[in-house]
Amino acid sequence: MDAVAGKKSGLPGWLYVLFLTLLATATDEFIIAGVLPSVADDLGVGVAAAGQLVTVFAVVYALGAPTLAVVCERLPRRTVMVGALAAFVVANAAAAMAPGYWWLMAARTAAALSAAVITSAAFATAAAGAPDGAQGRYLGVVTAGMTAALFTGVPAGAWLAGALGWRATFWLIAAVGTLAAVGLLATAPAVPGAAPASLRRRLAPLGRPAVLRLVTVTFLAAGGGLMFYTYLGAYTAEVVSHSYGLLSFLFFLVGAAGLAGALLAGRGTDAWGPRRSLRLVVGGHAVTLGLATALGFSGWSDAYVLAGVVGCWAVFAWGLNPPVQGAILSAAGPDSGMTALALNISGLYLGTGVAAALGGTVIDTVGIRHVPLTATVLMVLSFALTLLPSAVRVHDTREASCPSPGF
Repeated sequence: MDAVAGKKSGLPGWLYVLFLTLLATATDEFIIAGVLPSVADDLGVGVAAAGQLVTVFAVVYALGAPTLAVVCERLPRRTVMVGALAAFVVANAAAAMAPGYWWLMAARTAAALSAAVITSAAFATAAAGAPDGAQGRYLGVVTAGMTAALFTGVPAGAWLAGALGWRATFWLIAAVGTLAAVGLLATAPAVPGAAPASLRRRLAPLGRPAVLRLVTVTFLAAGGGLMFYTYLGAYTAEVVSHSYGLLSFLFFLVGAAGLAGALLAGRGTDAWGPRRSLRLVVGGHAVTLGLATALGFSGWSDAYVLAGVVGCWAVFAWGLNPPVQGAILSAAGPDSGMTALALNISGLYLGTGVAAALGGTVIDTVGIRHVPLTATVLMVLSFALTLLPSAVRVHDTREASCPSPGF
């Protein structure tokens, strides 16, 4: 299908199934934070101990993504996704039936490993199955599934936990995972795995400066953006007095604006290319964090201004994935696309972990108003990396073999 036909036709059904798939995995990632008190009470552990379920999920996800991607690179993408979804469903069912804390920890570890495989394979499938000139749009739709979890899956899961108990949330996620697996079996395109190659050859593109630079861009952008998001509640309380009820609206706004940002960034990637779009997204992210910094130090307490700044910030914050993934696929080439995407996901999650730790240190030492300032510094560094010229010729963003200039 050529670019014109691709743009005139509607999106294929399997792309919406990938949206649902990433909605399930992202909900599984985020929902545990909302049910921690219930989990702690039911299992007889402290809230701090229950909080380690979040840490373990993120760390296992970050470390497991590139490792398992290397193992799965040669397998057909549909086989990888359906198999990983089956493991994901079993892990969440085990979490729902967990008799104790360590059983739940093991189930969360298995769920994280499965989600890591699913995510990288889903993005690789979206890029490879897209028509010419529509890769960014397809990646944007898949990214939107992760973003939509913030204001659909997570609130629904939290409500279900309040009505039926925290175990019901994991049964819900398992049910959605089952539906996604059946949908992928019926609709997913037959995207083959990479050609047989030695492990050394498969890992070689990961040593390319362009790939490592992009992963660093993601790491710094995640560190800056997620730092602001993590402490948005404390920042809001500091900036706007009498902010009762405002925070819930802001979190909804972040999800809605982030969803729009992911879709717009996908279209922008197709229109302007991943390199130029990445500069626009990261640069805009830095500017909006700078506005949040200025608002925090100005002493101007206005809920409408804060909502405007947060909404603009969310558009750029959640617009990162389509252009950076398109650039990653371009830089890595067809034989290591899934592995490179997995490495980029690791950069995202490691940046998230650093964001929480660094942000906490900033609050303890100089105060909450310095959090967006610190985040801005990280984002400016990320933007500076996007300005560096590419020293190599790389591959097209689809899993094809024709070379073209890239990031």
